[in-house]
Amino acid sequence: MNSYSIIGVHLPDTGTTDLFVQDGRLVAQAPLGAQRIDAEGLIALPGLVDPHTHLREPGGETSETIATGTAAAAHGGYTAVLAMPNTNPAIDTPAKADALLRRAVLTGARAQVVPIGAVTADRDGQHLADLAGMADFGVRVFSDDGTCVADPSVMRAALHEVARFDGVIAEHAQDPWLAGPDACCSEDLMAARLGVAPWPAVAESVIVARDVQLAQEAGARLHICHVSTPESVEILRWAKARGVRVTAEVTPHHLLLDAQWLAGGDTTFKVNPPLRPPADLDVLRDALAQGIIDMVGTDHAPHCAADKAGDLASALPGVTGLEQALAVVMDTMLGTGRGTWSDVARWMSYAPAALAHLSGQGRPLTPGEPATLVLVDPTRRAVVDRRVTASASQNNPYDGFELPDPVVLTMRAGMITYRR
Repeated sequence: MNSYSIIGVHLPDTGTTDLFVQDGRLVAQAPLGAQRIDAEGLIALPGLVDPHTHLREPGGETSETIATGTAAAAHGGYTAVLAMPNTNPAIDTPAKADALLRRAVLTGARAQVVPIGAVTADRDGQHLADLAGMADFGVRVFSDDGTCVADPSVMRAALHEVARFDGVIAEHAQDPWLAGPDACCSEDLMAARLGVAPWPAVAESVIVARDVQLAQEAGARLHICHVSTPESVEILRWAKARGVRVTAEVTPHHLLLDAQWLAGGDTTFKVNPPLRPPADLDVLRDALAQGIIDMVGTDHAPHCAADKAGDLASALPGVTGLEQALAVVMDTMLGTGRGTWSDVARWMSYAPAALAHLSGQGRPLTPGEPATLVLVDPTRRAVVDRRVTASASQNNPYDGFELPDPVVLTMRAGMITYRR
């Protein structure tokens, strides 16, 4: 392995220092013959961890692969991604989780790929998958993301099962009777104007309210994916005050974009849950700053051009998110005085690593720890061009936006996975 001396870098909690890398770890002194990296003016953060990535492989390789998705992750400063199981076939057995990990090795993944197991077999919402078997294999997070575990008896059984081995259920909170598969727009005048099925806020919050009570009864860990409404935030506040073991994430696009971006019918901005009214953005930002929402999850959902073609009702929901996530957090949170670089490390590294009990990720940058980090230029900005991407897809909602362009170098266990 190469050795490095990273000179003059700023650590959020300790100030300017030098970091030394040898044999994949941080060491106290400069190794003999180390390559010098001049980091004056740069900030070092622990490698970012995404709790919510869609790599599409197996089954959706026209939109993304493990190779392209993890390359996009590295470009965005990520050193680990938790891969959602809504693939074809779904990741619902230990053997399928193992196959995903083997594929990551074979394709030279540029970030650690961490399988999330399905809650139900084939994500059918009815029959529990082999949660204990996947847990024995090392899977700690389970989700039917893309669909809600709508049957409360199935969700209750899943929570009781994961409580046995301290696993966590990550819920896509969408009541299918209040917001069905055709729902695609926040329930306000926008939905009526566009002539599309509404996706009311209550369809999210009723599931959040149900699940925090089921988690409390089971003594289990619950994680709420892509929180998008003030009502959900208040339920999470209530649950945390009562000691419920619940965490939550917010996406970069729900921090920056509101429902007005759908006014022209551009399917790029169709996401699930949908973009919400402008006033909701401040609620979500404040909730992240206050710790009611614990972390940022990109919900990186690449789609090929054909899947985004057509009208709002027929296009698939989702946007790419790995490459600009840090940039959006910088503008919406640091730029509005809602956080510090130490908070960014917590929201985008420490908290998501703890969610999945990851070792070697989300670790402080001190001697003896893995050399897994990202170097950030806090001053650089650029106009986003969706065509300039490591992802296989270009459904990037930030195309044409001037945003921070912060990532200078990404390193995982001493190996440089991206360098500008």
